[in-house]
Amino acid sequence: MKVLAEARALLEELGLEQASTILEDALQTSRLEKRDYLTFLLDLLHHERRERQQRNVEVRTKLAHLPYRKTLEEFDFTFQPGLDERMVRELSTMGFVARQENILLLGPPGVGKSHLAVAFGVEAIRQGLSVYFVSLTQMMNDLRKAYEENRLERRMRVYLRPKLLIVDEVGYMPLDPVAANLFFHVVSARYERGSMMMTSNKSFGEWGELLGDRVLATAVLDRLLHHAHILNIRGNSYRMRGKLPLSPSADGQRVGQF
Repeated sequence: MKVLAEARALLEELGLEQASTILEDALQTSRLEKRDYLTFLLDLLHHERRERQQRNVEVRTKLAHLPYRKTLEEFDFTFQPGLDERMVRELSTMGFVARQENILLLGPPGVGKSHLAVAFGVEAIRQGLSVYFVSLTQMMNDLRKAYEENRLERRMRVYLRPKLLIVDEVGYMPLDPVAANLFFHVVSARYERGSMMMTSNKSFGEWGELLGDRVLATAVLDRLLHHAHILNIRGNSYRMRGKLPLSPSADGQRVGQF
């Protein structure tokens, strides 16, 4: 028992807390199954790695500020038959993040844009990527306050640091000139440096009205769409499922890569 206690203490000192916790059970299992020393050691290290990975996922999930947890497995593609499931699955491998590309999810309210955005965030976290989720209104209010308090540059780091920045509900509220310029500042700063994902109920032709400046809207879209995948969902609202008859399937597939 003294040797066991000393081994546990050394494992904890080395930061292998999970290995220390399961050491006695792992030894008993190895004796019963007559495993060799190397197999015992590998099992112990695998347990430690799995525990660390789980802790890392929990930390990244907390830092991501996801409003809820949704996965791609929970998304009902049969309800949105026009959405290209194969393309969604391909994008969920996160190759677009490695290439600093963007994804824009377009469609009317209730078709599942935010669900997909959250699901992409969950998958990115699973794959070890840093994610930050925020609505456009929340981000603009935050940056406006930082701007007024002369700490904009420092606060901008929150939106520039993550590998994937998810901005939800673009277009639900028009932006005043200050907010529009702050929005451009974020998009420009992340251009070809970090991936963005946005959900919007507005077509690109309406962004001039959204930003109150067609020239600024063109500059924003030029940067967003240069390396982008567009998922246009024109199906029925999930919130009205069971209350309204289904409309004919519409094109909801990826429009293209720019």
